[in-house]
Amino acid sequence: MLQALREKSSGLIAKIVLGLLIFVFSFFGIESYFQSTQESWVAKVGKTEITPEQYRDALDTERNRITSMMGGQVDGAMFERPEHKRRVLEGLITRQLVLQANEDLGIVVADQRIREQIQDVPAFQEDGKFSAQRYTTWLASQGKTTRWLEERIREDLATSDLPGQIMASAVITPREIDNHIRLRDQTRDLRHVVLPKPAADSVKIEDAAVEDYYKSHGSEFMTEEQVALDYVEIDAAKLNVDATPDDAQLKDRYEKEKARFLSPEQRLVSHILVVSKGGDAEAQKKALAKAQDLLKQVRDGKAFADVAKASTEDLGSKAQGGDLGWLEKGVAEPAFDAVAFEMKKGDISEPVLTGEGYHIIQLRDIREKKEKPFEEVKAELAKEFIETERDRVFNDIAGKATDVAYSDAGTLETTAKVANTTVQKVPLFSRRGGTGIAANPAVIKAAFSNQLLVEGVNSDGIDLSPTHKVFIRVADHKRPEQKPLDVVREEIRAKLTREALAKQAKDAADAVLARVKKGDTLDAVAAESKLKVETNKGVGRQAANLDSALVAAAFKLPRPAEGKSEAGTVALPDNAYAVIVVDAVTDGDVAKVDDAGRESVRTQLQNEVAAVEARAFIETLRKATTIEISEERLTTQ
Repeated sequence: MLQALREKSSGLIAKIVLGLLIFVFSFFGIESYFQSTQESWVAKVGKTEITPEQYRDALDTERNRITSMMGGQVDGAMFERPEHKRRVLEGLITRQLVLQANEDLGIVVADQRIREQIQDVPAFQEDGKFSAQRYTTWLASQGKTTRWLEERIREDLATSDLPGQIMASAVITPREIDNHIRLRDQTRDLRHVVLPKPAADSVKIEDAAVEDYYKSHGSEFMTEEQVALDYVEIDAAKLNVDATPDDAQLKDRYEKEKARFLSPEQRLVSHILVVSKGGDAEAQKKALAKAQDLLKQVRDGKAFADVAKASTEDLGSKAQGGDLGWLEKGVAEPAFDAVAFEMKKGDISEPVLTGEGYHIIQLRDIREKKEKPFEEVKAELAKEFIETERDRVFNDIAGKATDVAYSDAGTLETTAKVANTTVQKVPLFSRRGGTGIAANPAVIKAAFSNQLLVEGVNSDGIDLSPTHKVFIRVADHKRPEQKPLDVVREEIRAKLTREALAKQAKDAADAVLARVKKGDTLDAVAAESKLKVETNKGVGRQAANLDSALVAAAFKLPRPAEGKSEAGTVALPDNAYAVIVVDAVTDGDVAKVDDAGRESVRTQLQNEVAAVEARAFIETLRKATTIEISEERLTTQ
């Protein structure tokens, strides 16, 4: 049998199979044969995945938006709540649903709109006008290309356009406007009587009732779970760093980092971009042909800026005739740089291929590089030397502390010794946070984690900032427990008393209402108890001279039949009740509302209807699309 196997393995087919296996393993890596694909998406909308990176970016964006809106006065713990994370994810899902709907419907955002959006960004403007140089510099600082930004803006516009078009399609008829005005401006003639509140001493809550309530509602009287912490703090700002550099050290640093103190060569550049749509060989061939045709127009005497305004596909510089402003090396893509920094002033290049497409480059001017002398930057170098030394010491201490906190996880004393500091304490606080480091969301999250509460070990290093780290461990843990009855006895008695008084008041109001509905007049019933009936005619929805609860109750009652009344009860503050009677209803006069008023109503109704229709559209998309959410990855991000 072994001989048969040997013979088969030396045959032509075996060699072909072996060759294929060698190719597969060399191309993909043999480890890929043994490893299974691990999914990492947070959600899937149809076939499109929402990645952890996209989800974290959205969380950060929402955190920054809320923090900015609240002037920094915001409880950081709210950003860790499951409902907040779910809301952010739902926004991403809705965004993806709309993008897919756009694609299905063939809706495309026009280039002109993208161009206008870019030019309206304040960060890209100088003296109120678009600056191509600021635009290019910003892209370089973010490590992004013009194509990336244009696609991002295109996506943002696309996600708002379709719901916006649906909302704009909402139609409000003149009859609907009339009906709204009649209801909005409607007035009612009403009478009401406020019943006397039951006397506080009319209710006596026995101890047995208090005890029964305590037993059946124990969850209402639980203490909050709390922890107290020991912690070790390493703060670079508080480190004593003995570092006074001499001139020799500073000069050495200056020589090594001389490039920093050069005003680099800059080149004033314009360009014409032809995008290679599709990215395949045929698309590149067409793009090159178009670029060569545009280059011929320039060389035949047509102004470069005019050709750029008419034909460049870089929306950011189109209106400026392709002007990119003053560029330094490294701002543009390497292929672009290589050509632009070899050209002579006034030159126009052949088409240059980059990841964005083909560029025709015009070099309009050159600024030579300049060097700052040592004496001019000496103070700056000294400050940087000290800060660098401080960072080095911080990183060294933090690294050693991290190792010790892990290896000796049963105490923070050794960690404190390594950090040359002492163990500090945080008093008991709940999951809502406390003072000092206990106000930090990351500290709160770690303090109530299983790692610290169940395993009883030190935390990993928690970064409060890039140069500020803490290690924590739980010093005391108080689980939720039911408060003793004697502690909450009077709280329960007060609650039961309020409820009993409220029931008495409601029962009295219901009794009066029952008599009125049987035929007794409100005036007669009130007279028996020597109560005053208040009469108000022509009361509108926004009446300021009556309690808002009374007004709201009056407008909830049905329209009375001719010659009849409608009655009801209404709860007022502090356990008071009133009985209210509506005698007549007068609709608003449509003829008194001018054209501007009608237009205001139309806009209001259109917005309300449009919002409902937009939500319904999104809901339809959700029902028609398979949506999967990874609950585990949602909560761990």
